[in-house]
Amino acid sequence: MSKLILSSELLNSLVDGRTPSKDDAYHIYQDAEMDPTDLYKVSQFLRTKNKGTRVTYSRKVFFNLINLCRDTCSYCTYKSEPGQAKVSMLSKNDIISLANVAKKQNCTEALFVTGERPEQKYQEARTWLKENGFSSTIEYLVEASEIALEAGLFPHTNAGNLTKDEMRQLKDTNVSLGLMLENSSERLSEEGMPHQFAPSKNPKARIKVLQNAGELKIPMTTGLLVGIGESPHELIDSIYAIKEIHDKYQNIQEIILQNFQPKLDTPMKSSPTPQEKYFKTLVALTRIILPDMNIQIPPNLSPASYSSFLSAGINDWGGISPVTQDYVNPEFPWPRINDIDTNCTDAGFHLRARFPVYPEFFHMVNPDLVSKMSEISDSENLVSVEYAK
Repeated sequence: MSKLILSSELLNSLVDGRTPSKDDAYHIYQDAEMDPTDLYKVSQFLRTKNKGTRVTYSRKVFFNLINLCRDTCSYCTYKSEPGQAKVSMLSKNDIISLANVAKKQNCTEALFVTGERPEQKYQEARTWLKENGFSSTIEYLVEASEIALEAGLFPHTNAGNLTKDEMRQLKDTNVSLGLMLENSSERLSEEGMPHQFAPSKNPKARIKVLQNAGELKIPMTTGLLVGIGESPHELIDSIYAIKEIHDKYQNIQEIILQNFQPKLDTPMKSSPTPQEKYFKTLVALTRIILPDMNIQIPPNLSPASYSSFLSAGINDWGGISPVTQDYVNPEFPWPRINDIDTNCTDAGFHLRARFPVYPEFFHMVNPDLVSKMSEISDSENLVSVEYAK
């Protein structure tokens, strides 16, 4: 019996509810390299079975709070150095002004992003924080989140490896938190690899943060960065690392699969973006390994073909902003929400706006925040159609 027939039998067993082992996933990937058709069919089936034909997104405003960072990743242009024109240190007045603009655009998510503990490396960050009345970035994040809430937005913070106590503080004002695992392989932190000078990207440290969030019952967004020098098996291992956390704590609300895009002025500027077939295969594998997970790709990073990923099993487009750029990937503008809606409809799906926390995770959120969201939510805990227009 050929390997392809064995793979088809294995995929058919997943339709009936079997959970694939890691070795199963390796085998399915190897066969999909030749022909991914059966894998896509099964991933579509599992997405439809578990998520229907609804595709969601979060209408957000991106607060680029402090982009100094103690880490240096070989592919990153988000990080700035003191004296560079792109340094961002938003004052409280900046946050208030931007929050008010976002509210007028009916945004619901306030995405707060910072570099990894900038005050540990830069005197400029320590001085700026002190001048604004704070001893640490986390103190500022707490107040920034309160400002966003007062404006009618709902915070989601991505600030690197937060401690358990820091996450506990943010749970009062944030409906969810985010931390990209990127990859579970320690090889990517070795000499010459993209995380060599980024201690916070050590996978053990990141997994510990995700576990701590699970103990605190905080809905977490995490994900993988595809195409930074990993092997396919390392990516599959990384999916299973996330699965293990979710199986134990049930707090991983979504997995982002982000395709690497090379950037000028970085050591990886000549590294290619992953081929679309490879990327889609990993997306489909994530669906069959975690059939009821919310899975998203950033549509701005696949501008010519993002709607085709619906056939690989995704059910979400992530945060999209009508107000601010993607400061992590500024060369890739957000698609217009109306265009996404049209593409979804043409593919047989319907687009709905969600909050930064998915409906099925509302039970983990501070009840005061749930009450605030209820003012503009519908019976399914999505943003009401009237408000999202």
